[in-house]
Amino acid sequence: MGKNIFLEAHNSKNLTSGFGIFNYSLLKAFSELETPDLDFYVNLKRGKKIQEELGSRFFYTKYNELQRHWLFRPKKVYDVWHSLNQNIKVEPFFKQKKYILTVHDVNFAEADDPKNRKRCKLFREKMQRADLITYISQYARDHTYEFFDVPKREERIIYNGNPVTGFLETSDFQPNVPVNIPYFYTVGDFLEKKNFISLVRMMKIMPDFNLIISGNKDKEYGAKVKEEIMKEKLQQRVFLTGKVSEQGKQYFMRNCVAFLFPSVGEGFGLPPIEAMKFGKPVFLARRASLPEIGADAAFYWDDFDPVYMKEILENGLNNFSAQEDFYSKKIKERADYFSWTRAAKEYIDCYR
Repeated sequence: MGKNIFLEAHNSKNLTSGFGIFNYSLLKAFSELETPDLDFYVNLKRGKKIQEELGSRFFYTKYNELQRHWLFRPKKVYDVWHSLNQNIKVEPFFKQKKYILTVHDVNFAEADDPKNRKRCKLFREKMQRADLITYISQYARDHTYEFFDVPKREERIIYNGNPVTGFLETSDFQPNVPVNIPYFYTVGDFLEKKNFISLVRMMKIMPDFNLIISGNKDKEYGAKVKEEIMKEKLQQRVFLTGKVSEQGKQYFMRNCVAFLFPSVGEGFGLPPIEAMKFGKPVFLARRASLPEIGADAAFYWDDFDPVYMKEILENGLNNFSAQEDFYSKKIKERADYFSWTRAAKEYIDCYR
């Protein structure tokens, strides 16, 4: 028997969210490493498909919503309990031997409302419980210190890996939106911080291109994006695919003119490095962690005025076209800098 490592990873199934991709990718990387001194216990919600894929590498516990409540919290004591993101409401009933907290972002601390005050309270309790706090970027750490009195704990910054670890066959993919006109692409959860509306407004003055957005469009922000598309009369040029498969996402990234990501609240930002894997020019907001992640391999917007965004986009595309081999190589190298294997090894070092 090795050390018992409990991974609270119940949202691994949702691969349209950053948390889901993080959880799933980390589990997959763990499964490919030889760690005979560690026994992993993974808390999953309807995880049959993941269990079939990862097999007997892990022991599995079944998540249910009752675990969020004090009386029904997991009661086993583990050598290490790892809370894989700062918003998880599942906590141990008893004090664990060691507790690790991974912080992705603390955007919830910026808005003062009852829901976010509860999140802040939960987060403070998690930090007090933690023996080690890991952050997915330097920005995530700096942002945490900006809003919270962080207790003195051991800390580490462990970057995420790139979710695109191999290329899928996409020639047989049938898109549910038109792709016969050159298009820009973006993908993400439909949240205010993704700032998709700024892209819609820019598209009004870019008639030679279409825009395709993937993600769960049924959320409240999705309705706002649809309303903006209607308002600008762009129904024939801006398209929402809804949730997209991995094959579909790779298809859109492989065939787009450029990947656009004007998000203002990313603790890391996985989609840009996915697009970079295909050597595509990537345009990011110069906000939050994105300059840290894109470095000098991306182009940046400093504000979201449509005319200004169009100018940056056109200039960047012209520069890319003029030196395509140079830029494509640089972009792919930046994408490969981020490795889930390396991240998994760094987390395993924490456990040990």
